[in-house]
Amino acid sequence: MTKSILDSRPLFELGAEIRVEASAEEIYSTVSDMKRHAEWSTELRDGEWVSGEPGKVGSVFRGENFRADDVVSWAPLIRGVWHTKSEVVATEPGRAFRWKIHSKTGEPQELIWSFEIEPEDGGCILSQTFRMGWASPGIHEITKNMDEDDKRKFIADWTEKMKRDVASTLERIKSVVEKA
Repeated sequence: MTKSILDSRPLFELGAEIRVEASAEEIYSTVSDMKRHAEWSTELRDGEWVSGEPGKVGSVFRGENFRADDVVSWAPLIRGVWHTKSEVVATEPGRAFRWKIHSKTGEPQELIWSFEIEPEDGGCILSQTFRMGWASPGIHEITKNMDEDDKRKFIADWTEKMKRDVASTLERIKSVVEKA
């Protein structure tokens, strides 16, 4: 029997980087403010802190997202408005900010987003990574009626979508930070 793509570890691990003409502190103060993510995210539109406070490990941010019909249009994804809960898991001012997405039932998942900042010659290299260690309940729900070929196609299509999102996010952050 062939191993399912959903058994891959990690299921997703991708990222990109960009040079930003700003200090590490300026970049960090921007990317660590999850409410501001709506300024550059491809899906986040708004949100609020539901526990803790901004910039503190353990704080939880509830985001309001929007996904268009043309995003991996053949797959049974959530469309329109949907919500996420993100828990801050690491804060290193001027260096790194990470958060973990909770499942819709509230459990933290091995689905981690990160920003890393490296000072370099009067500016910084900002990188963003996305890692899903194992298939989340959401991925299992999306693919539950797919055969293995369609599961593999979905994971490939979703990976390409995420790569585009990360590159777009970094370009938008660069613009926001450099205009400030």
